[in-house]
Amino acid sequence: MSIMGTRVVRTEDPVFLTRGGTYTADLTLPGALHVTLVRSPVAHARIASIDVEEARSAPGVVDVVTGADVDLVPVKAGPVGNDAMKRPFLATDRVRFVGEPVAAVLTEQPYQGPDAAELVVVDYDPLPAVVDLRAAARDEVLLFEEAGTNTVAGFGLDEPFDEHLFDGCDAVVTADIVNQRLAASPLETRAAAAQVGDDGRLTLWCSTQNAQATRDEVAGWMGIDAAQLRVITPDVGGGFGAKIGADLEFALVGWLARRTRRPVRWSEGRSENMTGMLQGRGQLQTVTIGGTRDGRVLAYRLDVLADSGAYPRLGAVLPTLTRAMAPGVYDIPRVESRARVLATTTTSIGAYRGAGRPEATAAIERAMDLFATEIGMDPAEVRRRNVISPEKFPFTTKGGMNYDSGEYAKALDRVLDAAGYAELRAEQAARRDRGDAVQLGIGLAAFVEITGGDAFSEDASVEVHPDGSVTVLTGTSPHGQGHATAWAMLASEHLGIPIEMITVKHGDTDLVPRGAGTMGSRSLQTGGVAVDQAATELVELAKRRASEVLEAAVDDLSVSDGAVHVRGTDVSVTLARLAEAEQLRTEATFDSGAPTFPFGAHLAVVEVDVESGKAVVERIVTVDDAGPVLNPLLAEGQRHGGIAQGIAQALFEEVVFDDDGNPLTANFADYGIPSAAELPSFTLLDMATPTHLNPLGVKGIGEAGTIGATPAVQNAVVDAVAHLGVRHIDMPATPLRVWQAIQAARQSKESS
Repeated sequence: MSIMGTRVVRTEDPVFLTRGGTYTADLTLPGALHVTLVRSPVAHARIASIDVEEARSAPGVVDVVTGADVDLVPVKAGPVGNDAMKRPFLATDRVRFVGEPVAAVLTEQPYQGPDAAELVVVDYDPLPAVVDLRAAARDEVLLFEEAGTNTVAGFGLDEPFDEHLFDGCDAVVTADIVNQRLAASPLETRAAAAQVGDDGRLTLWCSTQNAQATRDEVAGWMGIDAAQLRVITPDVGGGFGAKIGADLEFALVGWLARRTRRPVRWSEGRSENMTGMLQGRGQLQTVTIGGTRDGRVLAYRLDVLADSGAYPRLGAVLPTLTRAMAPGVYDIPRVESRARVLATTTTSIGAYRGAGRPEATAAIERAMDLFATEIGMDPAEVRRRNVISPEKFPFTTKGGMNYDSGEYAKALDRVLDAAGYAELRAEQAARRDRGDAVQLGIGLAAFVEITGGDAFSEDASVEVHPDGSVTVLTGTSPHGQGHATAWAMLASEHLGIPIEMITVKHGDTDLVPRGAGTMGSRSLQTGGVAVDQAATELVELAKRRASEVLEAAVDDLSVSDGAVHVRGTDVSVTLARLAEAEQLRTEATFDSGAPTFPFGAHLAVVEVDVESGKAVVERIVTVDDAGPVLNPLLAEGQRHGGIAQGIAQALFEEVVFDDDGNPLTANFADYGIPSAAELPSFTLLDMATPTHLNPLGVKGIGEAGTIGATPAVQNAVVDAVAHLGVRHIDMPATPLRVWQAIQAARQSKESS
């Protein structure tokens, strides 16, 4: 019986549920110094002076370092951006966001650091802050005067919009939509530790989603050869995109270890994490959609202002994905988009679960509902009339993407049928007729996403040892995804060795020098396929070796139960015995050459109390089609987590700064992460449309739930109060926002 497609329980869990994981902060490093970073309390200011003398004399202090001491060159840490917008490792002349590090205090014990840091006196000369994107675009307050602008990058700005784009449309709707800034909020905050070996080589332990990229980035920032740096990733307690690659603090820790010639370690507290770690989303979108009264969408325009925060990081390039995925699942004849990325006096923006694609889906799905309202047509029917038909695949969109496969109408119909759409609409009509205080809203979202990013290649090796055990090395970097289970399943399928005897190793650049890590829902379709390929090649290697031992033709041999068998006989030789004679190991590199495009549909049912504005998600029914499923238990876990985070953006979560750039949501008391009590049970429907781009036919599943759930819930909230005249409510749809929208609609009716 094949293990593929079965609900194998995670092999990782016994350790996590008993002893617990070993995270960077748990490592034992005798004699290590502890780093406390002095961070700016103001969003924008010139630094007049920094006095560290009193801090140097505090108990336990070994060293206090400022930017003047650090000989690391300021870096442009993102893939795009103005070369003038570089970030120092410790601020010297200016700070540009609350939380920017200005000094590092090294102490013998961790508890001594905060007290000593309080003694560092920094004289700040305040400058105006700029938080609003439209204000940033006016360039009245510049973060980098030498740049002469706050524009980090522009995409599609060279050509003006087509003034005839909406010619022939019976109805055209325009709306401004806020896709708010979010905090990744992993349970494990950022952490790093470094030690210089006797040979002068530096070892860096850190919480990251890709050790190899971190090695290359940190080595480049430190000006050393990558071979002189070993990066080890212990257990990672969540990443969600914000831990892709390295943070400047990692290089600073390595630099401090070389400076002091002692091990050095750093880990941040929650409020430090909520102000210093990369955040996500942060777009102001203007959508315009037009079409005919019979429901055919003819034209769509997306104009984006995107926040990069104070220093451009990965987030500065993510609007390219928003533009690429702008048409969504729809066959729209005319589509245009542009994006302008702006620096603000806030925390830098990076990737957050979905990274550019949820923003595109949120925009087009709100636009479809607005268009449906404008022409008086059911939103499900508008979607059905405009989705790309399956016979058109592979399909090249007006966003320039080559979709591999899809059954978009089928996914939509499945959620409508499973949810009982007609009955829900009837119940909604009845509540409206009665004038109930609690109204029902039904929200839809059809989505497609790009997975694999630009990292289409991955490495793996599989080795059978003389004791019969197996080691799998992978360039992926799990932090909750279950790769130890999934990759063992793939090897077991080919070798017939129980998964309990298969160990998966990752996250050590000496052990696995090449790898792209885990992000962008890439792991199974690249790393998993590489493991499958390596195991397949190991089977062929074992058969060739066994043919000599068994004196049989290779074509007469098969591998099962950890042995090579002569078909039709009871003659065999174990893989362990073959490994005794000679190393039994294969390496493989798989390169798909292109991304895959999973898709789905979500239907959310919410209840909204029109007197208080409180919205509660009662049901969510989803199709998340990522092709064939290796392990349903793992896939469902990814869907559950994604849906929860999608609902969270729609209703609860938002990073907020005041006009002076002060963060107002720097802890979990102020930032609205939901618990299980705020979430319903999820109805997960199965669909599996394979891709032709890899032998397993699989696509990515890690971000699908987030992409579909957010606009489905937002649309449902608006739908619940649409009969009162409400047309749009920005996320998060808090009780106050919903109540204000209802009051504004009522006042508008009364004045008309």
